[in-house]
Parts: sequence; structure tokens; C-alpha cells
Amino acid sequence: MTSSDSDRRHILATFLRAHRERLRPDPSLAGRRRTPGLRREEVAFACGMSTTWYTWLEQGRAVSVSASALSRLCGALRLGPAERTYVFDLAGKADPIAPVDGPIDLPDEVWTLPAAMAVPAYLLDRSWTARAWNALAADLFPGWLDQGSDRNLLRFVFLHPAARTLIADWEERARRIVAEFRADAVSWSQDATLQALVADLHEASPAFRRHWQEQAVLHREGGERRFNHPVRGPCLYRQATFLLAGHSDVKLVSLTPTATASGNGSGRTNATGSITK
Repeated sequence: MTSSDSDRRHILATFLRAHRERLRPDPSLAGRRRTPGLRREEVAFACGMSTTWYTWLEQGRAVSVSASALSRLCGALRLGPAERTYVFDLAGKADPIAPVDGPIDLPDEVWTLPAAMAVPAYLLDRSWTARAWNALAADLFPGWLDQGSDRNLLRFVFLHPAARTLIADWEERARRIVAEFRADAVSWSQDATLQALVADLHEASPAFRRHWQEQAVLHREGGERRFNHPVRGPCLYRQATFLLAGHSDVKLVSLTPTATASGNGSGRTNATGSITK
């Protein structure tokens, strides 16, 4: 166990204890109490857990609790959606009742974010399919955002012939994209859409299959992105990815044009990101 694991256990222990103490016992069963809220044995009984096991949780001990037991515990403590998510995140477990399929319910102002930005920007859902984008992004990604009905980023990178030319360092970027997607998709491992996507790519793309079998995992990071645009030529951007509060399965990605230096001398990028002398 790392110190980080220990910290998370103790944060969870403090959280559970505080929420147990906030609950009011049934007046007919309250009797004389030395502590506020419910007793540990009452919470343990309500969620079908032994008192000893629950006590260890409140003490921050290194015990393993199943997702179903955590779900019952959240119910016994009458936790709301945000509190429930917090508990499962601290415990490092996937919530068995978290929604995995269905439409994304976002406020209108979120859907219009890309259109309001002055740089290429797009929204990705949990399967890394673009759900909204602006004209600058469509121009930057011919073959992905400018046409067709399948706007999944992974399908574009691994199955569309234009991607290998457009993405300047395709082999390295493709490897990183698979590792980042694996890290991202673990929270939605039961999602039928994601399972079908991985199966299809595994069958259709030897490169995807090879990288997926490497079992590499990386956090999604921003940084420099180079493109060979079919009209503007070499382009350089810096990418930033933002997670939406309350919607961990949706990302806003932006690409800001940036200055660079070519191998033969100084260069700069124009408003669209193409490199000029």
C-alpha cells in the first residue's frame, strides 16, 4: 500500500464517520446515547455488513470492500449522488448502478461551448466520439469532423487513411491514444458501446490490436500536437483537455495555435496554426 492509499482510506473513514453521526436514529429506538447519530452496529446491520468490518472502515484500515457492499453502505447512510460518487472514488471501485448507456444530459451552454471558442475545440463522450465541435475543428480534422456520421476519434485515428498523414507523429500518438483510452475506459468497463468499439477496432486494425495488447495505461495529457494539413501544410498546436464537473464522461478538448521554430530558422504560426516563415 502506498501513502496515497493510506490517505484515501483515512479520508473515507472520516467521511463515513461524519455522515453516520449526522443521521438521526428512530426516536422509538434511540434510548440513551453517548454519541450523536447512529451507532456503528446500526449502520453495519442496515447495510448487511459485520460491525467489525464497518468499524475497520471507519478506522481507515486496509480492508477490501466489494462494490455491492459499498452500494448498500451508501444507501444506509442516505448519501446523495455526489456523495456516493465520492465514496466509490475514494474506495477505487466502480459504482454498479452508475449509468453506462443512454443519452448524455448536458445543459445547452455546455453543448455550445466549442462554438463559442476562438480555437479548434470539440466535446468527446465516454467512447471518445465527438458530440459537438466548431468550424475550426472541422477544418483542422478533415475526414473526421467535416464529414460522415461516425465521428469516433479512435475509428478515425486507426481506420481512416487520412489520419496517418494528418497526424505528424502518427505512430507515437496512436500508441498514446490507446493507453489514454484504456485508462479512461476503466470507469465504464461494462458499457456495451465501449465493449463493441474495442472489439471492432481489435478486429479491424492490427495497430490498435498491437497497442491494446501492450496493456499500457497513461493519463490523458495536453501538450504539443503537430499536423500535416492537406491545405495549410505543417501546423503546430498545444492541446488542453478539460473534464466537466458532474460529467466525468465528457471532455472539452481545445487546440491553441502556437509559435515554433523550424529546422532552418525561426518560424511562427498564423491564426489557423499553420507554420509560416
